[in-house]
Amino acid sequence: MEELYSLFQNEFDIQAWKIKQVVVLLDNGNTIPFIARYRKEQTGNLDDIQLIKIKDALHKFREFLVLKEKIVKQLAENKDVKPGIIQKISEAQNKAELEDLYLPYKPRRVTKADMALKAGLAPLAKMIMAQGTRHPEQLAERFITTDFKTREEVVELAGEIIKLWLSERAYWRKKVRFFIWNEGSITAKKGSKEDEGEKFSDYHHFSELIKKIPPHRFLAIKRGEREGKLKLSLKADKEKLEIELGDSLIKNPGSPSVPFLKKMVKQVIYKTLIPSLTTELMSKKRVWAEEQSVGIFAKNIFDLLMASPLPNQRILAIDPAFRSGCKLVCLNEQGDLLHNETIYPHPPQRDFKKAMKKLQNLVNAYKIDAIAIGNGTASRETEYFVKKCRFNRDVKVFVVDESGASVYSASSIARKEFPGYDVTVRGAISIGRRLADPMAELVKIDPKAIGVGQYQHDINQVLLKKKLDETVMLAVNNVGVNLNSASSYLLRYVSGLGEKVADEIVSYRTQKGGFRNRDELKKIAGLGSKTYEQAAGFLRIENGDELLDATIVHPESYSLVYRMAKKLNCPVNNLIGNKEVLENPIIMDIEFNQTEKEKLVYIIEALKTKEKDPRKPAKVFAFNKNLRTIDDIIPDMILPGIVTNIVKFGAFVDIGIKENGLIHLSNMAERYITDPQEVLSIHQHVIVKVIEVDKPRKRIGLGLQTE
Repeated sequence: MEELYSLFQNEFDIQAWKIKQVVVLLDNGNTIPFIARYRKEQTGNLDDIQLIKIKDALHKFREFLVLKEKIVKQLAENKDVKPGIIQKISEAQNKAELEDLYLPYKPRRVTKADMALKAGLAPLAKMIMAQGTRHPEQLAERFITTDFKTREEVVELAGEIIKLWLSERAYWRKKVRFFIWNEGSITAKKGSKEDEGEKFSDYHHFSELIKKIPPHRFLAIKRGEREGKLKLSLKADKEKLEIELGDSLIKNPGSPSVPFLKKMVKQVIYKTLIPSLTTELMSKKRVWAEEQSVGIFAKNIFDLLMASPLPNQRILAIDPAFRSGCKLVCLNEQGDLLHNETIYPHPPQRDFKKAMKKLQNLVNAYKIDAIAIGNGTASRETEYFVKKCRFNRDVKVFVVDESGASVYSASSIARKEFPGYDVTVRGAISIGRRLADPMAELVKIDPKAIGVGQYQHDINQVLLKKKLDETVMLAVNNVGVNLNSASSYLLRYVSGLGEKVADEIVSYRTQKGGFRNRDELKKIAGLGSKTYEQAAGFLRIENGDELLDATIVHPESYSLVYRMAKKLNCPVNNLIGNKEVLENPIIMDIEFNQTEKEKLVYIIEALKTKEKDPRKPAKVFAFNKNLRTIDDIIPDMILPGIVTNIVKFGAFVDIGIKENGLIHLSNMAERYITDPQEVLSIHQHVIVKVIEVDKPRKRIGLGLQTE
């Protein structure tokens, strides 16, 4: 394992002792959120991103070890294995090297080369490769039999053996793989099927080095190939490769065997090595592109989940529409439905006055604090209508991203929550609840349906689900949840919990009227000591029996806090949020052992703030009121906008019309950047400058302005 720690240290630039500690903690059943928050003193303060990298790399490394052990075991039972091969395989550092060494012994379908070997033509193949003074057909004379009646036939079969040997040479495979990766270009041209709307027109005459092509372009051309709209190939200077490999094989240029061997080299390169290694490298590139896309998607989802909430407010939510009317719902501070109704302020009904009166009455009757308007069809028109209304109280107006609301409204979760209402009412409720607490509502929806990221339906769905589940878990535990109000859908993402235990918690809470302290969790069926350890610190209890239950301090550290409070002669309730007391250097003079002192550093930081939610409160945002359609957009306009999606090549921004604008990566910063997420995040409020407008293609190019 020491070799592993050194390997990871070089890969991640993290000290080996930290990696070793993380491996031990993971192997002992600890979750990433728990390690990141409550074992900082053991890992040297590694964050969750670093921990995930180590965890993923550890998983891949152990899979590699299992494969290596399996191969070694197989070869140990094979009497035909060449001396030293098992040792080389045991020392292999990566999967490609391992598979190249194993290839000659890997089970395969019977080929002409196998038939030739069985017929005893291996000595002839060796004689030809020895490059002596005799012509291959002269050497073949004594191998003629009733099965192989001509010298030409014998030489041809010996050539099959030579090609097999050359194709299985680990050195050759490594050299060809390196050559293709560094010099090979992926090319694309128009495919056999019609490209409706010229969706892939940018790739009808396309070529780019395989090692340099970015993930979004690679996935785009692969989709085009899959749909028959593009035809792909990989181009490389095969003649250059032919010369290099031929020169490495030819030891006696004057031998009459040389022309035949060069012919075999050419066939191996063109028909075996390049096709098989191209497939391997394209697969490697696809995996890389998928991982990159999943990473971007996951970061977008994390930012969405961490979007600003508007807690403890009464919300009127509007799901806007034209013909079918705007669906209204009134929600209380807990997100419970108080009332629902439909108004028709837009064409074709245009019942503006009646709709306005209804809206005013609902705001007044239900003491509404904020109005949430979905950002779909008729959103701007509805926002305009709402802002025309006059209310007898201060009401804030928000436009809310409704992506995935329709998926939620038709789901079993929505039917269970609101069995007596149709999908239109459930959709409006989801919009309102998203304003109140984006995380609590979004965890009920399949992240793929939320509409951020790129090519999420084209990539490995197992990888995508794993990464998104992991991302949701990180976000939920970063915020923490209120044990007495969180839904089971939110609780199941808490460190150490799961669907079954989350349901048991809600059931217990319903029966007992709530939890008074964290220790009560130990009474939950299926929640053992390890689960309690992993989950307790992320579950808050407000106004319970224990003050510290409302903080992120873990129960295992309560005694430390009370000892510190006693030594400082300060009640615990006066410690929380009291930076002056908590920064008193006398604390480190208290009689704590070294481990306790290391842990205390992080406990003090946890106690310094009274804020229990790291998310900033939601802010009202206003689009340029003079914009209605793309026809109103002209170059050099300075506009406010909201980032709606981030992809590898840029960020899409809602500027208040149907079409989103695009800030290309090159227009995001004065400095050179390679990732839009270095400077932008989902739902970020930005100021942009219009660079270009392509009205026929409905495209708007934007540049990011510094405020």
